[in-house]
Amino acid sequence: MNEQEFAELSAGHALAALSPEDERRYRDALAAHPEWAAIAAADEETVGLLADGITPVAPPPAARAQLLDALDTAESGAPRSEDADAPAVAASEPSTGDQPAVRRRTWARGVFALAACLVLLVGIGWGTGVIAKLWNTPAAVTALDEIERAPDAASAAVDFDGGQATAHWSQSVGKVVLVAEGLPQLPTDRTFELWFVRGDEPVPAGTFDADGGAATAELTGTMQPGDTIAVTVEPAGGSPSGAPTTAPIIAIPTV
Repeated sequence: MNEQEFAELSAGHALAALSPEDERRYRDALAAHPEWAAIAAADEETVGLLADGITPVAPPPAARAQLLDALDTAESGAPRSEDADAPAVAASEPSTGDQPAVRRRTWARGVFALAACLVLLVGIGWGTGVIAKLWNTPAAVTALDEIERAPDAASAAVDFDGGQATAHWSQSVGKVVLVAEGLPQLPTDRTFELWFVRGDEPVPAGTFDADGGAATAELTGTMQPGDTIAVTVEPAGGSPSGAPTTAPIIAIPTV
């Protein structure tokens, strides 16, 4: 993992927005690179300062979708009208060959764009209680929002023993999310594992846990046309062989 990748995970950690897998990657990287602790500390301080001292109020009805659109813009780095002078500032920075520093500055501009979004929300009377709720929204739920807002959003549902599962996907967004209810309770040494099944080939797509039999989980990797979305029960951490060790409890064709 390089410094830029850690900086992105650090920002997500500070906002309590990492998936369990990315949270483990963040902690492992921090343990392996103690020199990056300053990045993590700065991110925690920034989030704390942004959320400090504002009285909570109810948000406008469309504010969540507007904020998600703003975050998409901030993440992509696309210039906005109020940042019209940004290209000139970026162009004036000297080229020192210090690539980690350059990547950090690029990432920092994204953080300042995010902070600008927060200032806008505070200006229209949206308090920290609602902002904190957004920070704590799981990444899979945010991905589901993105998919549902996409023009090519699609879904397929199946019943399984004890519940129902729905796969949501969008080719333009490039994400797939499984929403399931009625999942069985597993012992602590077992977990649910996701798969893209292509013909006879299962491709691992991440693990997840259920809360009270319900789960919203984003698949890792890229879905291809004709894939079946499957779930198996595997040892904690996922199948050690990279192939299913049990029969699927859920299988959702996407065609």
